[in-house]
Amino acid sequence: MKKLKKDFKTLFRAYKIIFSLDKMLIPLNIISAILQAVSPFVFIFMGAEILNALSRGDDIKHIYFLFVLAIVLNVSVQELNNIISHAINVKNSIFEHKFAMYLNSKTLEMDYGNIENPETHLKRQRIDDVRRLGGGIWKLVHESKYAVSGIITMITSIAITYKAFTVYGAATQNNFVNIIASPPSSAILLIFIVINTLITIYFNGVSTVKTHETFNEILPQNRMGAYLSSNYVNSYHAGKDIRLYNQKQMIMAYNKNAVKIVELIFAKLERIIIRYSNINTILSSAIEWLVYIFIGVRAICGLIGLGDLFKYINSINQFSGGLTGFLNTFNALRTNNQYLELLYEFLDIPNNMYQGTISVEKRDDNEYEIEFKNVSFKYPGTDAYALRNLSLKIGIGRRMAVVGQNGSGKTTMIKLLCRLYDPTEGVITLNGIDIRKYDYGEYMGIFSVVFQDFRLFSFTLGQNVAASVGYDGEKVAQALAKSGFRRRLGEMPKGTETYLYRDFDDGGVEISGGEAQKVALARALYKDAPFVVLDEPTAALDPVVEFEIYSRFDEIAGDKSAIYISHRLSSCRFCDDIAVFDKGELIQRGSHEALLADESGKYRELWLAQAQYYAQK
Repeated sequence: MKKLKKDFKTLFRAYKIIFSLDKMLIPLNIISAILQAVSPFVFIFMGAEILNALSRGDDIKHIYFLFVLAIVLNVSVQELNNIISHAINVKNSIFEHKFAMYLNSKTLEMDYGNIENPETHLKRQRIDDVRRLGGGIWKLVHESKYAVSGIITMITSIAITYKAFTVYGAATQNNFVNIIASPPSSAILLIFIVINTLITIYFNGVSTVKTHETFNEILPQNRMGAYLSSNYVNSYHAGKDIRLYNQKQMIMAYNKNAVKIVELIFAKLERIIIRYSNINTILSSAIEWLVYIFIGVRAICGLIGLGDLFKYINSINQFSGGLTGFLNTFNALRTNNQYLELLYEFLDIPNNMYQGTISVEKRDDNEYEIEFKNVSFKYPGTDAYALRNLSLKIGIGRRMAVVGQNGSGKTTMIKLLCRLYDPTEGVITLNGIDIRKYDYGEYMGIFSVVFQDFRLFSFTLGQNVAASVGYDGEKVAQALAKSGFRRRLGEMPKGTETYLYRDFDDGGVEISGGEAQKVALARALYKDAPFVVLDEPTAALDPVVEFEIYSRFDEIAGDKSAIYISHRLSSCRFCDDIAVFDKGELIQRGSHEALLADESGKYRELWLAQAQYYAQK
């Protein structure tokens, strides 16, 4: 009972989600289920009335009327159901989009720490895998009506046939007939029906569990197949590697192996279905024959007319089908709850970042001062410090370069600065106030950051710069000009309305890596935030080009505070303030000349190691 209560609670939450996204989808499915359940009984009831009228010798006009009425009712129910089914199909398609947006909104609102957590991606991937197999919340959308239809069918069948169990006849010379026509026989038959129902419920439950266990074996194969077909083979960006490295053979070999595995799994699934369906078929057939004998004997005794015989036998058949359909759907939905729980695990991932309430003062003079006070940080799930005992003040309007080898803590410092994470120990302040006390959105608004792994959309150039559907065209053009993209912009066929790449527009323009980095820089300029951070966005370029971009950006940053991060020391020589990181700690700070003069310092060591690449400077 406790498990059943939990199952209903799980289902109820899923229905609330469906209803929140589309208030009419479930009601329309219920109406459709009622119409589907009632439709056979229109034929059964009207057929029985016509047979009774014929057996009584009623007037031919009355029989014609019943015949026409039967056709009108049947056609009306069918057409109404067709109209509703069409509306459901349309809403199902819309619901797919709405639910995808619902999941995406959860992702967009998550703490960044959750986004970086591989477990989060695995949960989302499994939800998508389940969707492709028709499970999870999609199963409720598409199959719940079968449970409702089964209930309506059983209720209607019982309402029509209950008289067959309560009509008793007088004694005859045939003892067998007397037994069948007696009241105890009705009770005994009902007991058999209940026992058959319980056995059917049990075997359906076992079959459903085994079926879903088998489906779980398909998920890993389906996940890899979906990746290859959707994210790789169908991506024109991968087309070059596929051809140059003859990856077709690898892909086809994997697909061939996956198909074999899936065939074996489906063969196993088929054996499960056949085994348990045969058991249910045998039990159902036995009960049906008992019912036929029961109804037939009562008809022989004259207790049931010809039309009633037709009505009762067909109604009992409908009851059997309704019961089977309801039990199959109910057990499937209960087993499907494991996939709903997976969905809830994703939706219930908590946001632990304190949002703050203090408004960030908007200053025309851009006088914002950041200070790290003995800050240490460990990434969630790890024991090692990525940053330890960092004390650092970033002056107003200053240019600071942060250098160090890969993994030295440079990017971690920026993540803490922008509140993508909060410190494990210590505090970061903005103008003397703990940054956790500021309104989270407003605080994020004072930073323009270009990370090394920045992303551009396959949308228009203007939308990429503005990071918005709508944008100020003149402001976009100015930002692009400042970032060094002016000449390339002049070559764009539709200016800022030109699509980047060809994912969504055949006229899209392919831009180089260096051009993409200039667009990313323009995005930072367009935001016009008082703090500008460049976190190795030009690492893929050669040192000369990187130095040129950094030098230009120093000029256009104006009165903004700027932080430049690079493992190439030559690119940051123009900064008066250089912070050197190593193994998560700030170990040196000063100007280029001062740091280079320290013969035992890390900065000099790195400079000499890299000098061969930029000696011409």
